[in-house]
Amino acid sequence: MTSSPIDRLFSHLDQALRVSFAPAPAAERSRPGADAPEAELDEHERRDVAGLMRINHTGEVCAQALYAGQAATARTAGVRAEMQQAADEEVDHLSWCADRLRELDARPSRLNPLWYAGSFAIGALAGAAGDRWSLGFVEATERQVEAHLESHLDRLPAADERSRAIVTQMKIDEARHAELAHQAGAARLPRPVQGLMAVTADLMKAVAYRV
Repeated sequence: MTSSPIDRLFSHLDQALRVSFAPAPAAERSRPGADAPEAELDEHERRDVAGLMRINHTGEVCAQALYAGQAATARTAGVRAEMQQAADEEVDHLSWCADRLRELDARPSRLNPLWYAGSFAIGALAGAAGDRWSLGFVEATERQVEAHLESHLDRLPAADERSRAIVTQMKIDEARHAELAHQAGAARLPRPVQGLMAVTADLMKAVAYRV
């Protein structure tokens, strides 16, 4: 049975509330590094690791919203289904980051509802531009996320095997999402658009690290 626009609207609102306020849903895959011993971090290291994992958690909140927005405005059912599947796969990342934040006695970003709303709007605009552009947005976004996760691996303490395992697997998954979007016919986004995306991501990371 095909859902109505009103049904889809309430579904998106429900997802926004759950992602922004409710505990992260259970992951389908086991958390990487969960069995590794907890590293002995000094207070400065712990705060830094918590800030990085808060960024990653917020990034996954944004990913949920971006994919939901794109699914809402996708031109074809096939692309709509691909966007929903990608969002479902990102739930694992959201759950893993939330778990790690709890272990570090840290909290997610207080601005997650704002990040979700803004990302949903951006995703909806990308979807409305057409499926090739929407896929291009996915590819460009995932490439940027892959690069920032690599920078986190350079920064995380070598002894923190739990955080490093999570970030490593996330990086592998994001690279796969980018490649799938490319193979599906993603259009290459203009450089000014990619530049604006990078600036927006840098702003999010700077704020989420602290708030």
